Amino acid sequence: MSDIQITDVNKMPNLRVFYEKTGRAKYISHLDINRCMQRALRRAEIPVWYTEGFNPHPYTTFALPLSLGYESLCETMDLRITRVMSCEEISQRLNNTLPEGLTVKKTALQKFKPEKIKQAFYHIRLNFADCPPEAALEHLLEFDKNSSILVMKRTKKGMKEIDIRPDVSLHSLYVENSLLNLKLFCASGIEKNINPTLYLDAFTQAAELEIQAVHVLRTAVLMENGQPFE
Repeated sequence: MSDIQITDVNKMPNLRVFYEKTGRAKYISHLDINRCMQRALRRAEIPVWYTEGFNPHPYTTFALPLSLGYESLCETMDLRITRVMSCEEISQRLNNTLPEGLTVKKTALQKFKPEKIKQAFYHIRLNFADCPPEAALEHLLEFDKNSSILVMKRTKKGMKEIDIRPDVSLHSLYVENSLLNLKLFCASGIEKNINPTLYLDAFTQAAELEIQAVHVLRTAVLMENGQPFE
């Protein structure tokens, strides 16, 4: 956007920073990610637009907060700047200041509002305490045939039993390196946000299995038509 000439900050387009959250960074909470990014923006001397009012703060928004302990290849942060700076320079400056595990892949003009998000795609690796992965695979195939998957989910009004069957879709299932791998579509967004842990907990309870280790990686955030969120 280096060729854009805008003098009115209110007419500056919103930018979207695409970044990965991996390794030890998965233990940084969403609230701390917000603080971390704001510190990085200051150190990188990115001219971020501040909100107006009694308590001004940098305008940054995150489309789909990631659960603590999860890794992701597709996190986004929206911001607005007060003077023209190329997207490449913003990415480079941020990468020079961000801690290990947070890596900016690109910065671009915001195309779609977060309200467009409908799904997230996860790659999950599981290790079980007393069950070979091949046997766990058969148990999960049988479990996924259920016409309903009832779970307890926390809502604004407290805990509530819901059926997540319409909101979760098993894409693939296989054993690799002695681990059970599953790839899962989950309804995500402002209207509905299903954590894949709900599906895993329902499965292990039904199959009476104990998960010894779990690794969850969010690989894509999608809109209604399956198009990547940009």
